[in-house]
Amino acid sequence: MLKDFKPVLSILLRFIIIYLVLLFCYQFYLNSFKESGLDPFSRIIAEQVSWIQNALHYPTQLYNDVSKEQVWFYVKKVYVTRMVEGCNAISVMILFISFVFAFYKGLKTFIFAFIGLLLLYIMNILRIVGLNIVVSDFKQYERIAHDFLFPAIIYGTVVVLWLIWIKFFALKNENS
Repeated sequence: MLKDFKPVLSILLRFIIIYLVLLFCYQFYLNSFKESGLDPFSRIIAEQVSWIQNALHYPTQLYNDVSKEQVWFYVKKVYVTRMVEGCNAISVMILFISFVFAFYKGLKTFIFAFIGLLLLYIMNILRIVGLNIVVSDFKQYERIAHDFLFPAIIYGTVVVLWLIWIKFFALKNENS
């Protein structure tokens, strides 16, 4: 009976192991920057968001709050939002990678994972830009944008990528 579930259990076990290893590595990375404020990856994202907003004529400056491990976005002479570690989408990317590699299919797994991570990275930057613009110009929509709209965009992108991976790569018959 357990033999029938072996493929499913194998995929599930791979997912859990990959997820836990990546999560542990990420936590180790975060712990190494505990004393210096926001971690470097999150800081790079904040700087790229600032650059895009300035290019879109939303004058933006960044202000470090080292003790609280955050960076504030100062847009149009108002503090609109703050960048914290959770805004960098690494946890979402770890979830994405774990799922894709659970259905490992050789070299195309690495190619798809790289393209997917790049797309998630870009979507996350645009998500933060969008949130800053909404909060700057339409403050009354801040909560719905932050709590529902923009998370739906990033998680929706992950789900679409997973569906593409499963339909066109992972479960595709190799003999066809």
